[in-house]
Amino acid sequence: MKVTIVGAGAVGASCAEYVAIKDFASEVVLLDIKEGFAEGKAMDLMQTATLNGFDTKITGTTGGYAKTANSDVAVITSGIPRKPGMTREELIGINAGIVKDVSANLIKHSPDVILIVVSNPMDTMTYLVHKTTNLPKNKIIGMGGALDSARFKYRLSEALECPPSDIDGMVIGGHSDTGMVPLTRLATRNSVPVTAFISEDRLNQVSEDTKVGGATLTKLLGTSAWYAPGAAVSALVQAIACDQKKMFPCSALLEGEYGLNDICIGVPAILGKEGLEKIVELELSDAESAKMKESAEGVKKTNSLLEV
Repeated sequence: MKVTIVGAGAVGASCAEYVAIKDFASEVVLLDIKEGFAEGKAMDLMQTATLNGFDTKITGTTGGYAKTANSDVAVITSGIPRKPGMTREELIGINAGIVKDVSANLIKHSPDVILIVVSNPMDTMTYLVHKTTNLPKNKIIGMGGALDSARFKYRLSEALECPPSDIDGMVIGGHSDTGMVPLTRLATRNSVPVTAFISEDRLNQVSEDTKVGGATLTKLLGTSAWYAPGAAVSALVQAIACDQKKMFPCSALLEGEYGLNDICIGVPAILGKEGLEKIVELELSDAESAKMKESAEGVKKTNSLLEV
């Protein structure tokens, strides 16, 4: 199992670290355009191998894609990160060109690769890869919902004053501050609806805090978060590499599901060795359906700025 991560910055390096520590991949290749940067990150990570007990080989490369050949899964994190006050949508002009070039080069060297898109605006970048490559739709996955759901569960555990492992919940919709749809109605604590523990007002606050989870961290850190995004991507990679058939909300190309067409947006999906193996259609309430439709309209508005 060979995994390539394009972009050796904070998110890419964190993803490489988590993949290595889980020890399911034989090789991880880090690629970056900054001379020596990926090589240095790879060397630093390899020096933790005996300390963290993994045997995954991590290598770095600058610019060229030759070392990525025959990758099973590739993660695209490259592009400029958010700065305080920026929306994910404002990154579209620069990141679209980068993602288009990166995906073409990855497929050239690994024709059967499964691509996971992380670059923002993520739903639109995932849609761009669908429109500019010949990969089947099951091999193009956008990572947003897994991260948003993790943030949702963190906020729920905080509100309930309970261990995060007690919580189950999911966020669907667009990966944006206004597009996320936290499914509060379906969230549970050990199978008990969270509404049994906290008030509607507190639950609404959890939902709003989840939506601005990324912006909150960007304001505090001065740049995008990296630990949670890196962990979220590594979980998707593992589900594919180990054929786990796990369900994650992912940005998938919809063709009628949820009443939506020609759009990539966050929906629950089963991930396995073929990539995105099945889209799961939930029975949404009228309010949830309305929010999903509104979210889709926002994603399509951003998509309209693409030049494809």
